[in-house]
Amino acid sequence: MKKLKNLLISSVTLLLIACGGSKEPEKTFTFYAGLQDDHAAMIAKEFQAKTGIKTDYVRMSSGEVLARLKAEKNNMTASVWYGGPADAFVAAQAEGLLEPYKSKEDQYIPANLKDPGNYWTGIYVGYLGFVGNQKMLAEKGLEMPKSWNDLLDPKFKGEIVVAHPGSSGTAYTMVATLVQLMGEDQAMEYLKQLNQNIRQYTKSGTAPGRMAGQGEVTVGITFLHDAIKYKKEGFTDIIISAPEEGTGFEIGGVALLKNAPNPEAGKMFIDWVLSKEVQELGKTVGSYQFLTNSNANPPEEAMQLKGTKLIDYDFDWAGNNRVRLVERFTNETNTDIPQK
Repeated sequence: MKKLKNLLISSVTLLLIACGGSKEPEKTFTFYAGLQDDHAAMIAKEFQAKTGIKTDYVRMSSGEVLARLKAEKNNMTASVWYGGPADAFVAAQAEGLLEPYKSKEDQYIPANLKDPGNYWTGIYVGYLGFVGNQKMLAEKGLEMPKSWNDLLDPKFKGEIVVAHPGSSGTAYTMVATLVQLMGEDQAMEYLKQLNQNIRQYTKSGTAPGRMAGQGEVTVGITFLHDAIKYKKEGFTDIIISAPEEGTGFEIGGVALLKNAPNPEAGKMFIDWVLSKEVQELGKTVGSYQFLTNSNANPPEEAMQLKGTKLIDYDFDWAGNNRVRLVERFTNETNTDIPQK
């Protein structure tokens, strides 16, 4: 009898070893973050504290996230994409990289701020505009630009910085905005003229705001909530304006990734970040966007942007034309996507 018992114990031990050991797999969760790094870090820390699930994130611009998702299509590392303009999510959906998920918080998100098929859901809304360094503008005898047309003034030659749309969702929002305002051919002609005044194309869409605040550049094109953040952080020479012709905006999205390694944690994460309480946490790390949960109170800092003239931005069109428009922009301006 004793020999039979020992044989059974040995068989079970061998079976556990064959299955990879007796310990349960460690619960981990990774998300790709398209918003500011301090916001992503705070969310990862709070989610881990709430759930006990070890949470990591990788911060990337939207174009980088898209490229990584395509590369990992059959072996996905992350479970969720959190933050970044919704037209990039539309492009990911078209590539079959997202998994539909209807959150329990869906009832609090207005229909115009989410995908009707539940492939992505909006977490915030931000407006595109101009950030200037007041001191540098005065020293150079320049006025803060107030229109897209102002940016073409030869006086701004070498004074403007914007990200490249090949890597940045912010910059792609600019391209898609201009095409929707002017028509594609006229917009490309505009961007070729603007290219003559551009000092540098950055990799990240938030970089122009910081560069203007630090006095490295006179004018940047960026999302205005990022400029407000930098001013609150001490770059007091920052001033902002929005183009009088009208400007585009982003719906920052969150989505479950197809073939996610931990889809249950991903769904839990999406429910959590769409809640009123978590959306309102953004302002604690300087995220001053408008919020999508109808019960959430937007940060006071966002109210100064409330009267901004917005275009009727078509996210589906922008997402479905992203690859073609970025390629045309790159060819028309003869520019490369920055690697740093």
